[in-house]
Formats: sequence, structure tokens, C-alpha cells
Amino acid sequence: MVSYSSYRSESEEVAAKAAAGFHTDTVTPEKDADFEFLFTRAIEFRQETIYFIIVDRFNDGDSSNNEGPNPQLYDSTRQQWGKYWGGDIPGIIDKLDYLKAMGVTAIWISPLFEQVEDLQFENAAMHGYWTKDFKRINPRFLAADEDNSLFKCTAFDRLISGLHQRGMKLILDIVCNHSSPDVNGNKGKLYDDGVLIADYYNDVNNWYYHNPPITDWEDEEQLLYYEMAGLATFNESNINYRNYIKTAIEQWLDRGVDGLRIDTVKHMPIWFWQEFIGDIQTHKPSVFIFGEWGFSNPHDTKSPQFANDTGMSILDFGLCGAIRAALAQGDEGGFHLIQNIFDCDRFYNNATELITFIDNHDMPRFQSLNPDRDLLRLAVMLIMTSRGIPCIYYGTEQYLHNDTNGGNDPYNRPMMDKWDTDTQLFQDIQLLSKLRRLNPAISLGSQVEKYITPDVFCYLRRYRDSRCFVAMNKGNQTTIDLENTELEDGEYNCILTKRQFQVRGGKLLNLELRSKEPIILSYIGDRVKGKTIARVQLNGITTQPGETVVVTGDCPELGNWNIERAYALEYINPNTWFGEIPFVESAGRAIAYKYALWRNNNALLYENSSSRRWILAEQGTVKWQDVWKN
Repeated sequence: MVSYSSYRSESEEVAAKAAAGFHTDTVTPEKDADFEFLFTRAIEFRQETIYFIIVDRFNDGDSSNNEGPNPQLYDSTRQQWGKYWGGDIPGIIDKLDYLKAMGVTAIWISPLFEQVEDLQFENAAMHGYWTKDFKRINPRFLAADEDNSLFKCTAFDRLISGLHQRGMKLILDIVCNHSSPDVNGNKGKLYDDGVLIADYYNDVNNWYYHNPPITDWEDEEQLLYYEMAGLATFNESNINYRNYIKTAIEQWLDRGVDGLRIDTVKHMPIWFWQEFIGDIQTHKPSVFIFGEWGFSNPHDTKSPQFANDTGMSILDFGLCGAIRAALAQGDEGGFHLIQNIFDCDRFYNNATELITFIDNHDMPRFQSLNPDRDLLRLAVMLIMTSRGIPCIYYGTEQYLHNDTNGGNDPYNRPMMDKWDTDTQLFQDIQLLSKLRRLNPAISLGSQVEKYITPDVFCYLRRYRDSRCFVAMNKGNQTTIDLENTELEDGEYNCILTKRQFQVRGGKLLNLELRSKEPIILSYIGDRVKGKTIARVQLNGITTQPGETVVVTGDCPELGNWNIERAYALEYINPNTWFGEIPFVESAGRAIAYKYALWRNNNALLYENSSSRRWILAEQGTVKWQDVWKN
């Protein structure tokens, strides 16, 4: 057993990881490889800690670009919330060491595309969602004398290089649904690296729908084909539009982008996303993609089905709403609201890849709902240790918020003004980000509720022989008994508080939970070792206690079709079994495999399908994601 009471220096941490048997994922620039088409460089995003940046409001690294092409759009006093305030790409580059020190491993940045350079009702496109040219960068984010063509811009290359040198990734925010609204008589003027190719008011080639605004948000036809907030809505049936948007995004990927966040995905038909995601992932198999299905919830059936059918993950609005209700707004349901969301993970094929968050640029910040920093700490700890990929909204670690108008847009987008490294949240995120990469139970494993009341929540993350136990209490101090923690016996030190706890016979008795204080206990087992590791996920099978899903096949690692030597997967939730299969002898070979169900260690059921086939590369990590065939 390995337990951690504190973390050490970078060199000591590497040694500790080696001693713990946990391998470190590294990020290297994309390169041509014979086996790239075999998806052997699949990026495992579940180990990441994402930090979401509104570029204009993060850091002004180059004041020469502030006035931009139209000085009326810039406010040097930073009092006019709809105008630009000066944040830019050099400003992000300047703070990469700060982000790295906090434990951030991937940054999601608001759209960089060139925007409409005019005001609409005193608002500029500082947010990045009124795109003018998908192949040019907003000149306000570059040096004043720099060419803003994506093919010539060097600032973006410096950002990518700076991130990758630090082992960090870049997620680019994109929007495929629309371009720009009517701004002083111009609407939907779209350019291809400076060449006009479409105009809403002169739409001779049918690049846009020309429908009225959405009035019924429950009407699917309106959601898909009508206008949202007056924005020029693309006609995705136009093959020229589809070729343009895919080519543009592929060019950004070629420059080093590692992931995509896609805006307003529920406003385009699913066939478009299936084609778009398929082509993008063929172009760059390692890219990770997630979308914004606004106010998604596992109970609505549509958003989980969208995630299952498109090949992209989505932002977990359901969990966000539950956390805000339970911890910020004092709903009497408390932690039961949060567990109710986790109980719905069976609706998703990839619940462990949902993007979790507590606030963003479209809602009041957590502290605008409740200024209690201890409750904010619990909320951040919850997304850092629960299933899914946590995303921290910029400035949260500095308690950044503005409560004007209840903190609603645009007051949820203040300028970053502090970079302290000694705040409680900065240090928490630093520790928990490291823990996420050290302990695979957090990034890959199942989540099991161990104790719950409206005020107290205890859960276990588990994968193979690694464990992470989490307890939090948002109410008054209390003491509880836990009869089955599934932790190995021994002494544990809380990652955050340094308090010591004893586990005996798997029990944690007389557990004192202080008010608003988190507890995290961790131990890390042996890692999976192999020349090629297949991260295998199976969905769509219903199992009962005592049953196990196994993978069998025509190679030694899968038992050479001997079911008694097949590779057993791990139960994650009622819809998901997962495991890492190490291949050594069969690395570089073509193999055949299929799934089977062990029932009480004797009766078994094979899936009803021909054998699946895969060509394994000589080394690397691959992902198999399959659905059980009845």
C-alpha cells in the first residue's frame, strides 16, 4: 500500500511515481507515424485538469494590440463590460508557469477566430462567438504588427510550443452553428482567410437558413433550424459550408491543438455531428472533443443519447446544477441531489469523460450565489475527485467574482487581477491535480457512495487495487461510522488537511467530520505494464452481482480462446465495464477478440457476434470502445 501525506519536488515526485508503479503520461508534439491511423496515440483526457480562460479577460501581455482595428471597441478603464479589456495570447503565454504550478494540465480558451469589428448595443465580440473568418486570428490577441492569418501567425505557435514543452494541452473553443448577428447592417459575412465567401443578406449560394428567431425552446425544429439571438445560422446541408468548416478546424489541429470544445451542439442535427466528428478524428485520431449541450441533464434522455451517438463528450450541466443547489444555494436535498446525478451515469456510454464544472461564462460564479469560501472549496474538491474531467473557470483559485446584477453575464467575466500562489484553492488544486495523475482510481475507476445525508457525503473511487476515499461535511461537526470503506488496513494521512486516520478491518469508526472540512485518503496499487496497452471499454451489457465481463481472443494475453484465462474487466457503472490490457508478446500483431460474461464462475455467455479484429502497434496506448452484441 502507498499512502501520501504530502507531495514533494518534481524530481522526488517522479521517483515516487516510479516507486508506486504509476506511469506518467507525457505530451509530445504530433508527428507522422506508420501506426497513427491505428489510433495508437490516443490521448487519455480523464487524467487532465482543465482551466477555462476567456482570453480578453485573463491577462494583457501586449498593450500594443489593445485598440485593435477599431479603437471604439476597447475600454481602457475596464468599466464597460461589453467591450474589449486587453487580454491576449501573449498574456496567456506569460502565465503558463503560474498555471503549470497550480496543476493545470490543459487550458480551454475562448474562440480565437477573427471577429466582427463593430458594436451591437455597446457590445463587442470580446467573447469570440461572432466569427468573421475561421482561418484568421482576432488581431486583438496578437502583436499590433503581426499578420493574423493562421498560416502566418507566430504568437499561436509560441502558445502551443509553451504548453507542450510544459506537458500541457490546448483545447480550442469553436462554433459551427452560426457566424455573426446583424451589426450595423452587416450580418453573417464570412471569409476564407480574407476572401468573402458568404453573406446573409446576399446569400446566393445558400450558406444560411433564413428562419425567424426561436420562440419555443422545446420545439426541436426551431432548435435546429431557427435563429438563436439573431445569429446568422449556417445551413449544414450545404456541402460547401461543411467542407469549409472542417478544413478550417483541421488546420488549427495541424498547428497543434489537442482538443476541441464545441459551442451550441444541440442546435445542429446529429447527422452533421457524426460526419464532422468522424472526419475530424480521422484527420487527427488523438483529438479529444466535448460539446456544450446547454442545460444537459441525464433525465432528459436527449443529451445522453447525443453524447452516445456522436463520438464527443459533453459538459455535465446536470452535475453542475446539483452542486450549485446543494452547496451554494442550500437546497434541502443537499448531497442527495448530487448522488441522484451520479446514479444516472448508466445513461451515458462515457460518464467518466463528462466535463465537470461548478460555474462558467454563461452563469453567475459560485461565489455570486454564496460567498462562503469553505463551500467553494468543497465544490472544487468534489469535481476534482469525482468521475469526469474537472474544469476550473479562470480566477476561481483567486476567488474572482463580481456580484453586480447577481453576477449574471457579463459580470461573471471580470478581469483577472491576482496571481497569488498561496491561496487555499490554488494549493488544493495543485495537490488534487497531482493526485488525479498519480491515482488511476480517480481518473479511470468506479465511484461508490459509502455514506450520505443532506449534509454529509462519503464516496470511494476504485480501480484495480488503487483506492481514493473522499468525505465532506457541509453542516455542523459530526461523527459517523463507516463499516466497509474497501480501504486496506493501515494509517492514512489526509491529502489536504494532514489529519491521520486508522482503518481496521476495512472500517473507519468514529470518523470526526469537522464543519466544511474535506477528507481525502488515497493509496495506489501497481500499474499495468506492457509494450502496448489497450484501454478497453464495453457498454450495453446488463450484469448482476457475482458476474464478470471478460475479453478472450486468439493471443496469449487474452487466453488463446481459453475462457478460464481471459482478461477480466472492471465494473464502472451499470452500463460500463473497463480495463487496461497489457500486450507484450502480441504487440505489433493482428489479433481477434470478443467479450464474454462469467456467471458465478461457471456458466458463461459469449456475445453473439463474429470476432472483432484489431492490429496492435509495436507500442503505445490504444482505446477500444465496444457495445455488447446480444
